[in-house]
Amino acid sequence: MRFKRKSKDPHIQNLAAIVGERHILYKKEDLLAYDCDGFTIHRHLPKAVVFPQNTAEVARAVKYCHDHDLPFLARGAGTGLSGGAVPLNGEVIISLVRMKRLLSVDVENRQAVVEPGFVNLKLTHAVSDQGYYYAPDPSSQYCCTIGGNVAENAGGAHCLKYGVTTNHILGLEVVLPNGDVIALGQNGIPDEPGYDLLGLLTGSEGTLGIVTKITVRILKEPEAKKTVLAYFDNVADGSQAVSDIVSAGIVPAALEMMDQVAIEGVEAAAFPVGHPKDIEALLLIEVDGIAAGIEEQVQEILEVCQKRQVREVKVAQDEQERARWWANRKTGFGAMGAISPDYLVQDGVIPRSKLPEVLQKINEISEAYGLRIANIFHAGDGNLHPLVLFDARKPGETEKALKAGSACLQACADVGGTITGEHGVGIEKVDEMRMVFNEEEINAQTDIRDVFNPKGLLNAGKLFPTPGRCAEVKQEAKSV
Repeated sequence: MRFKRKSKDPHIQNLAAIVGERHILYKKEDLLAYDCDGFTIHRHLPKAVVFPQNTAEVARAVKYCHDHDLPFLARGAGTGLSGGAVPLNGEVIISLVRMKRLLSVDVENRQAVVEPGFVNLKLTHAVSDQGYYYAPDPSSQYCCTIGGNVAENAGGAHCLKYGVTTNHILGLEVVLPNGDVIALGQNGIPDEPGYDLLGLLTGSEGTLGIVTKITVRILKEPEAKKTVLAYFDNVADGSQAVSDIVSAGIVPAALEMMDQVAIEGVEAAAFPVGHPKDIEALLLIEVDGIAAGIEEQVQEILEVCQKRQVREVKVAQDEQERARWWANRKTGFGAMGAISPDYLVQDGVIPRSKLPEVLQKINEISEAYGLRIANIFHAGDGNLHPLVLFDARKPGETEKALKAGSACLQACADVGGTITGEHGVGIEKVDEMRMVFNEEEINAQTDIRDVFNPKGLLNAGKLFPTPGRCAEVKQEAKSV
């Protein structure tokens, strides 16, 4: 960071004294990069951004903000898709990107300790030579941080078999909103007597505390891995194949689906693989485990797909082909930029058996709003990602996209699903929380938040709606 003249603001001066003059930003031109995260529709400037290098500095910065009633929030790589790191109230942003060390690896006990700014995929790279890997694999794993993954309880393509982030967290060091530091899951033992505070903190979206150290579970690489790609002329056939695979007793490591609009996007972007342009859906299916039995699972999958009028189904012939298929899928969100000026990523969850019904409803929503919607989703566990394509330059189109996205979430809630599987609520879906919770249930959760964050200074305005606001959101979405 370049040298700059000292601010006359005493709060800026005092925070600079904590982290050092070189590790604070406060000029408007420097703050512009921090006015949003991956949810770019809402932008607000923070008061300042500080870059602590250890837990002690985080705790001192938090305590200063607490004692002087300055709103504040934590930020990782800024890849979140629901606005969880957007400074709504002129917050001091506590950026954790300097805290990016791998502190220890314990292969014998299959665990590692990282700082929150440590990038997800780097952990797998760090332990792969010993035959291990870190299972949670969000699409942004090459740049998202494990601290951010904890905040959002991130999932990924392989969460069907291996679970989401909370299933891999063994311990946390946390700075509470008053500056106190606590440790949960001592010695990598997550099931301590008493309340499950690890579970409570994981997925709390930075509203209960700031994580400064994380003990995670690492897994042994499976002996064998096979990847299958299936093309369907009909979305309903592909959707039914998903249910049939799971009903057959097969538990794939991953079971992904893309529809025709999504396929158009990935084929126009950086990692095309030659998917047919006229198919309505594809499935990307991966099985792994001990070598014995893998071929039988693959054969069962091929048979299921053939019974559902699959046009073509094939098995990756080598690791290079498998990697190309996955690169094509994992860049799916960003690939929408190749076919649309702007897009809004949604994140709902439904029972697998409701896939055809909900996809039909999403198609109706697309027609009602006059906006294309691409569907990319973790079909195996019913985690849908409708991507609403729009052009923010056209007056009123951003508002239409937001309403269409809300209607998609209502469609998920209406079949017994919910409004987020891995991207969090943030500011994007606070009003939609009323689609799945009544006022009493929301109040019970905000009561818990108030125990940790009684002054409401930490990441205010996120996760829960303001009491009595926006009941019309549910009604409007239902009317589509």
